[in-house]
Amino acid sequence: MSSTAEVAPDRRAAVTGVWLHGVVRDVDRAALATVAGMGGVPVRAVSAAGLVAVVSTAPLDEYGEEPLRRNLEDLAWLERAARTHHAVVAALARQGPVVPARLATVHTDDGRVAASLAARRAELSATLARLTGRGEWGVKGYLVPGASVPSVAGAGGGGVGTAYLRRRRAQLTAREEHQQVASAAADAVHVALCEVAVAGRRHAPQDRRLSGVPAPMALNGAYLVDTAALPRFTDLVGSLGSRHPGLRLELTGPWPAYSFVAERPEPAGAGGESR
Repeated sequence: MSSTAEVAPDRRAAVTGVWLHGVVRDVDRAALATVAGMGGVPVRAVSAAGLVAVVSTAPLDEYGEEPLRRNLEDLAWLERAARTHHAVVAALARQGPVVPARLATVHTDDGRVAASLAARRAELSATLARLTGRGEWGVKGYLVPGASVPSVAGAGGGGVGTAYLRRRRAQLTAREEHQQVASAAADAVHVALCEVAVAGRRHAPQDRRLSGVPAPMALNGAYLVDTAALPRFTDLVGSLGSRHPGLRLELTGPWPAYSFVAERPEPAGAGGESR
């Protein structure tokens, strides 16, 4: 995970910083009082340039640059911070489009947050416009052990694709063949879903320890879908699952559009970044 932290000019004077969760057009400020941010304290809003940043007050002895570098190596701390940050972003996404901030983006004060909004107003406004009326949906495809996966060209016919698969079948072991054809099926599923979605991204397949599923993952896709097109999209996921029985497709969402924000809001003149 990434982090960005500004360094205060006078570290002795800086007691608290400002953890940025995300940027929206507007927000119900009364509702923010019910949303817990970092350290369990309710989040709040910082407005500038026609935009609103939703932030947490963050003690710098825990969230400053040096403490963050140490804490990001602590998996338990990192999990708690990531869950809290995501919960705030998810709450904002239920109200409307949000540009999620990179995890652990910490400004020194509200003035720096406002300056960042002003400097990136055009970019952030364009991103919010692109996300309006749309949601991110995830589709994961897991290999079904022992299942016969049809080729991308289809189960019938004697075309070039079928002939190629037959030649490969003679060269590969059953396991290698299954993985190869499942990968091709995952490609076909992704292409088909992208025809309905506004945009699609393929992430690296998750390790079994992370996914919590014993079967290998062949597809880890994210899709930006218009609300009006969602029934068609979900129906397509179902039909693709039937068409490719060697893949078990799992639809999740809607999620905040993490996959479709090229560069999440961060401080102008930011300090170091770790990953």
